Amino acid sequence: MKKDLTELLRFIGESPTPYHTVMAAAKRLVKAGFAELDLSENWQLQPGGRYFVKVFDSTLLAFALGKGDGPLRIAAAHTDFPCFRLKPQPEIVKEGYGILNVEKYGGMMLRTWLDRPLGVAGKVALRTADPFRPKVQLVDFRRPLLTIPSLAIHMDREVNDEGKLNVQKDMLPLATMGGDDLSAEYFHAWLAEELHVAPSAILSYELSAYPCEEGTFCGLQEEFISSPRLDNLTSVVSCLAGIKSIDTEKLQGLRLAAFFDNEEVGSQTKQGAGSAVLMQVLERIYLAWGKSREKMLCDIAGGFMLSVDVAHALHPNFADKCDPSHKPVLGGGVVLKQAASQSYAGDTEAVAMVRGLCEAHDIPWQHFVNRSDSRGGSTLGSIASTLVPLRTMDVGVPLLAMHSARETMHGADQEALVKLLKEVFY
Repeated sequence: MKKDLTELLRFIGESPTPYHTVMAAAKRLVKAGFAELDLSENWQLQPGGRYFVKVFDSTLLAFALGKGDGPLRIAAAHTDFPCFRLKPQPEIVKEGYGILNVEKYGGMMLRTWLDRPLGVAGKVALRTADPFRPKVQLVDFRRPLLTIPSLAIHMDREVNDEGKLNVQKDMLPLATMGGDDLSAEYFHAWLAEELHVAPSAILSYELSAYPCEEGTFCGLQEEFISSPRLDNLTSVVSCLAGIKSIDTEKLQGLRLAAFFDNEEVGSQTKQGAGSAVLMQVLERIYLAWGKSREKMLCDIAGGFMLSVDVAHALHPNFADKCDPSHKPVLGGGVVLKQAASQSYAGDTEAVAMVRGLCEAHDIPWQHFVNRSDSRGGSTLGSIASTLVPLRTMDVGVPLLAMHSARETMHGADQEALVKLLKEVFY
């Protein structure tokens, strides 16, 4: 198990942004024998083939084709996570300090980001002769560059009682010192120097600040993992393990793993689970596979999708925050998530199917339902299944400190989730 968990931490370390998550996933898929396709080209697919396609660099769909008819099974996760995104003109010079103007992406526990070393990573677009084809470069400077210092308790005596933070005022990262000589475009100039280009060559960028500290094992038995981005890279790694494990010589039907961007901001984007991309890719697969659209619709009607995202574990200091009869704990296994509101997509049959799989293969499982007097979270399962109407179930590993700069899980739960994904894709 430790080897698989070390791979999880390695993957997280390679994935400071959704773009890097897709790049890390693609590298592993190529090594496993998957061929890359392009959305803008015609597809020629072969029964028994393994393929993947990127969508705007931050979403990826990987699939395996059987040599005969069989069930359609899909697993979906998301590539994004809460972070701070730099604004287009981020430089602010104040009293000789160079700070950066940022906005939050997704729901964040702001205080957990204070006083940490932060790196910078993302995508930069560079000028070319053709304005419609800028040169795009992924960057990860892989060193601490920023920090968001908290105000000393001597100047904020009520911090432990109140501690409210304003994103625009209190969460701007410190980048440099320069006194009166600090340029109004100091970050743009620094970025150009790092990329070895002229400042005028940089047309735009999408850059994020992320915690530099690596994930680690902890606990008296090293049973826990403490790491940034467990939400939702635990699920990405599990889905990758599942789709790579398929033996296409024996496979019947279609298996597909979808890794969508923008779940943390609602999924309603061209590369999100709320877009047409999943249905379009399915249709292109069936047509290139020599199947009809009618066959695709029949398979969707009888198909199954696992929506894989993390779940809340019972917190030992706040046990009353859990539903009184549904208390998933770290180390208790895969969490089956349900909600009467359908913010989680599972229905009676979907629950029975996943529970049946777990019990048939000795996979530990547990239930999560929100307290009736609190508003819970949601994920991409309900959104994706409205556009591709498959029976869908939401599952994931239990976490503590979800949406903190650093989250905590139990290693055994990741092992259980990987085992479940391999059975779903079997």
